[in-house]
Amino acid sequence: MRELWNIFKKGIIAENPIFVLALSLCPALAVTSNSINSLTMGLAVMFVITVNNTIVSISRKVVNPKVRVPVYITSVATIVTVVQLVLQAYAPLLYKALGIYLALIVVFAIILARAEVFASKNSVLPSFFDGLGMGCGFALALLSIGIIRELLGTGAIFGIQVLGSWYNPALIMILPPGAFILIGYMVAGFKMLTQHMEKVKLERGEV
Repeated sequence: MRELWNIFKKGIIAENPIFVLALSLCPALAVTSNSINSLTMGLAVMFVITVNNTIVSISRKVVNPKVRVPVYITSVATIVTVVQLVLQAYAPLLYKALGIYLALIVVFAIILARAEVFASKNSVLPSFFDGLGMGCGFALALLSIGIIRELLGTGAIFGIQVLGSWYNPALIMILPPGAFILIGYMVAGFKMLTQHMEKVKLERGEV
């Protein structure tokens, strides 16, 4: 159980897809102008990467290595299509807001990377927790970016006005340049945080 926990938590901190590995930054720039879009995209990617990791792990001994990448893409495309249809049916406004980026989940680097690096070499349970951890890390990163951008750009969080009429919104934060600037600062801050955590562990003799 401890091993599974370690596999899960590495995706949130040590190997966070956005702040550490810098993978799939496209949605981090494009759909994080508000919290709702960020959360929806994060949950969609978490679902896709977890299910795909599980499928790849189950079929790893059956699939010929020469055709593994087309198989991965076919698997991801099928799962993404299911997600698209569900959103289109039950949340059409979110489906429209996410637009082309929802379909682009098929080629997100983080999903294919975990399938190739981990799921194709490990059993089902570790692969499931690896996908879940990476998905959670990705979703939390998108959500944190979305909350900060929406708060600074409009004074609201999840559409609820938090800052009063006194606040003058920094409109650049809901535009792509604002996302570039914010992600740069957050990556730097995350790196400082992880370095501090490692230093504390060394001082405690936990490493």
